[in-house]
Amino acid sequence: MSDGPLAGLDAVPWHLLHHAYGPATDVPGQLRALRSPDPARRADALSQLSGNVYHQGTRWQASRAVVPFLVALTDDPETPDRAAVVQLLRRIAVGDRRDDGLPFDPQRTFAAGDAFDGADHDDIVQRFYAEEELAEDEIDVLDAAAVRWAADCYFSAAACLSTITVWVSDSDDQVAAHAAALAAWFEPTAAVVSALLAVPEHRPRPRASANLALAHSPTTDVRVDRRLRELTGSGLATVALTAAVASAHRVGGALSEQALSILVEASERDDLEAVVGWDRHPRGFVMLALRRLGLG
Repeated sequence: MSDGPLAGLDAVPWHLLHHAYGPATDVPGQLRALRSPDPARRADALSQLSGNVYHQGTRWQASRAVVPFLVALTDDPETPDRAAVVQLLRRIAVGDRRDDGLPFDPQRTFAAGDAFDGADHDDIVQRFYAEEELAEDEIDVLDAAAVRWAADCYFSAAACLSTITVWVSDSDDQVAAHAAALAAWFEPTAAVVSALLAVPEHRPRPRASANLALAHSPTTDVRVDRRLRELTGSGLATVALTAAVASAHRVGGALSEQALSILVEASERDDLEAVVGWDRHPRGFVMLALRRLGLG
């Protein structure tokens, strides 16, 4: 019988891959439990899986192997709690980085991982798993391994960017908003930019997230600034505000008077609605935008 989005799960040598607590033999069951009709079982599986492959922000050997299955689960509309699955995917792929790390340079960020050679350093890793005492230079190797494992997760997710891009237009607002925020960490391909631009104004949650993704995008597509300027006139407060923030990031002193007024007014408010997919409080985005204009 087909395992649906989890096809091929048992072909992965989980017993040879480690996570935070040892061999990853429990991961297949946790992934399957994400399809359970029981909400409590799903929540428990998600928590356990996160603790295993994203323990305190660290990625492990098994983390990369989980990525394509999380993508497949999210891509299947029959998967419950798809927004929660996307959030876990984002943590594994990007880590605990905040938007101030955008636009993201993976080559520079993961350069330290080049010092790790899995074949040459496998003995050190295995001794670490066995809780043996390591020399200082061997600990340096483990630090490089952690960076390499994080890079493996990132590039595994990046290979699925075309699928993630489709989620930006998902009918579930939570999934679409999280997908827009996740897409901001990868190459701003023409397809990604078009997907972010196409999110309709009448869907404020994904539209606001798409605005912030465009704020941090290095794309020079002329449609972006035109669309953001239009959206600062939106009757939906969160859409107008995030469009103003994005415009400030992108055009600086050429910001429209309307967008500037939105930012100044918002800077005095503490009741701004959070933007799905983004950790920073909206007022934080506003203050950063004003600072970029020399007003913060």
